[in-house]
Amino acid sequence: MSPMKEMVTLNRREQKRLVVLNQMEKGKMIGREAAEVLGLSLRHVRRILAVYRKEGAAALAYGNRGRKPHNALDESVRKQILDLGQRTYAGCNNQHFAELLAERESIALSRSSVRRILLKAGVRSPRKRRPPKHCSRRERYPQEGMLLQTDGSRHDWLEGRGPWLTLVGAVDDATGKTPYALFREQEDAQGYLLLLHQIVT
Repeated sequence: MSPMKEMVTLNRREQKRLVVLNQMEKGKMIGREAAEVLGLSLRHVRRILAVYRKEGAAALAYGNRGRKPHNALDESVRKQILDLGQRTYAGCNNQHFAELLAERESIALSRSSVRRILLKAGVRSPRKRRPPKHCSRRERYPQEGMLLQTDGSRHDWLEGRGPWLTLVGAVDDATGKTPYALFREQEDAQGYLLLLHQIVT
């Protein structure tokens, strides 16, 4: 009977490394190509290959997988934070809540850690409700000719049959009509003066 092989779970990056290392083992890829494909230095690829030859695919799995992080919070502290966030300090945003935890409860956590704990429990940070900005439009002038608004628009007006041109025009504020417009090679003062001259005369 053959000894039972250990099952190893690899993420996408680790699977890609395994495929590339197998290609190197078969002689279908050289170290420089493998380094380029994996986005690693040649030296690091050689190091990974040496460990792979020694320990197999299990060597590619991240070493800390399954271990509890050294800075992980105790479940009791997590529950205390949730309780305080939902009762005592309900209505505080995440930043303020983190500050209150540090000042009053002697629990020093970053805003992002507090946010992560609360979000995992489905508690969202309250947002400040601002009244909507009221934007009133300016009334149009009552009579034609009281206000002309001028502008230039650079565009491929000839649809590829010639150079790009700038349309310089004036729009009457009261009626929305265009009393005069002209094409120029570029938007310049002379174009606006010609426009003004044509409107006035």
